Amino acid sequence: MLDVAVARARILENLKPCGQEIVPLSQACGRVLAQPVYAHTANPPVSVSAMDGYAAKAEDALEGAVLRIVDEVPAGHPSAVTVQKGECIRLFTGAQIPAGADTVIIQENVQREGDFAKLTAPAQQGQYIRRQGQDFQKNDELLPAGRRLGPRDIGLAAAGGHVWLTVSRRPRVGILATGDEIILPGDPAPVDGIFNSASFMVAALLQQQGAETIMLPIARDNMESLTTQFRQAATLDMLVSIGGASVGDYDLVRPALAEIGLQQDFWKIAMRPGKPLMFGKLGNTPIIGLPGNPVAAMVCSIVFVTPALHTLMGLPVGTELQTEPAILGCDVKENDARQDFLRATLAPSPQGAVPVATPFSRQDSAQLNILRQSQALVVRAPFAPAQKAGTSCQIVRLP
Repeated sequence: MLDVAVARARILENLKPCGQEIVPLSQACGRVLAQPVYAHTANPPVSVSAMDGYAAKAEDALEGAVLRIVDEVPAGHPSAVTVQKGECIRLFTGAQIPAGADTVIIQENVQREGDFAKLTAPAQQGQYIRRQGQDFQKNDELLPAGRRLGPRDIGLAAAGGHVWLTVSRRPRVGILATGDEIILPGDPAPVDGIFNSASFMVAALLQQQGAETIMLPIARDNMESLTTQFRQAATLDMLVSIGGASVGDYDLVRPALAEIGLQQDFWKIAMRPGKPLMFGKLGNTPIIGLPGNPVAAMVCSIVFVTPALHTLMGLPVGTELQTEPAILGCDVKENDARQDFLRATLAPSPQGAVPVATPFSRQDSAQLNILRQSQALVVRAPFAPAQKAGTSCQIVRLP
């Protein structure tokens, strides 16, 4: 059985981003930048007032001074008047600082009498002025390639004058459930029928992470049905199959793939849940074969499929599984040769530094209700010794 870290590295080294496309700024949130974004203009483009008030010369802005108001300037309407000694211009937030002025006296510090403004407090040079390019200058790099765009990034790109952004194409990922016992929710259920929870769960995870998912028809436990569905891989960026990759007489996924040319890289992982995991390529399309039990399918999707998807999206992905520290909330037994991923709840620790992770006593890989109640997976190395409650551990948070 292959080590988890080795299997993860071997999957990722076989993948590359799907390519690029140009999308409107309004549709770019959540996408991954394929090219850096540079500012088309400075922000602000000119020096502007940060407050409502009066633009004047700092040398005139003394307590008790009386200045003559020579113009009024709202935002978007620059003044053609140059401020002279003893003068000021009424202006509003966002208005361009007039020529000759080097400070803004906020309106709270002014008593206005007709065309004159009496200062009740002094103002310093540069006060309440947002200088041209204070945020960024023209041609500054605003966003690096490889960044997944959030709402703040969209705002920054808009401030830099961008209407379109070049992003990585959203990967098209096929989800293929296999098995004669698998039925769709809502279909008439035979006594031994199992609703297809794993496909919907994995598809939801990958959609959340940025994929365009295609739910393929369920493949039945015969070579014709399996090979027919696997041939759909040619139109996809990645195919994820669920079930049928173990060693039973009706586990025909690997033979069916071999018949149509799969180049298998590995099969079987030293992890629990998720031992019967397969990876290979059918032509140029990577295929990850997940276990049929829904919890195992979800855990393997978090550990292997999600980083594969991120690589296809152009995100930087490390080969090492990213974990964080926690404190065990209960005793755990010694581990065997497989790396364990124990479903656990999280709670604040008394010290508040790291959370307390308490694994469930039941870890059956078909129990979805326990998975739903979990917030994290406690990761235990192969042959890890027994540990007491209160000792440190490593966790992966569940999405």
